[in-house]
Amino acid sequence: MRGSRDQRDSLVLGRVIGDVLDHFERSVNLRITYDASSSSSSSSSSSSNGREVTIGGELKPSQVVNQPRVDIGGRDLRTFYTLVSLILKPRYTHAYLILIYLYMCVYVYVYTWIYMVIVVIGLQGDRRLSLVADIPATTGASYGQELVCYESPRPSVGIHRFVFVLFRQLGRETVYAPGWRQNFNTREFAELYNLGDPVAATYFNCQRETGSGGRRRP
Repeated sequence: MRGSRDQRDSLVLGRVIGDVLDHFERSVNLRITYDASSSSSSSSSSSSNGREVTIGGELKPSQVVNQPRVDIGGRDLRTFYTLVSLILKPRYTHAYLILIYLYMCVYVYVYTWIYMVIVVIGLQGDRRLSLVADIPATTGASYGQELVCYESPRPSVGIHRFVFVLFRQLGRETVYAPGWRQNFNTREFAELYNLGDPVAATYFNCQRETGSGGRRRP
């Protein structure tokens, strides 16, 4: 159980729990592996089979261009899962610039207007979605139905988080593609299709190729 607790703590530190998910207990193994042809990285584990994502690790955009291999645990092929993948841009990149401008303003109404913009941007952020449903237990995402195609992160400013969340479905063909891709809300999606709490989640950080290393600080 300690491994599960450590993973949950890492999700809290990376603000995945809070920004995207509520607290949950992991009950299914989830393994994300990218093509091993990319260059080595100290914050991911490499092997002849590929580059496995570690929670809170860092990968460069060139290392995640292609869709990863996703392996899912479980015991019964009659159990199906949905994999939600989100790219979360930095929440305060634009808000910080607006805040600088705030100190240059004089009139009260300008202060009030800019403050409201900061609150809205800070709370919403920008979330880009990819989605695979009907994945049988003990298999991988390639056996599921791709509802929203994979989109690799292309960060230009700040550190982006790439989050993978796994849900257990009520049955086959009970989850459908959303009508939108940006600013996707995982909680509302799970509620709409009665998915309950996630059964697994992980994430990695990604910044532009010339960016400095290091984990995203909470």
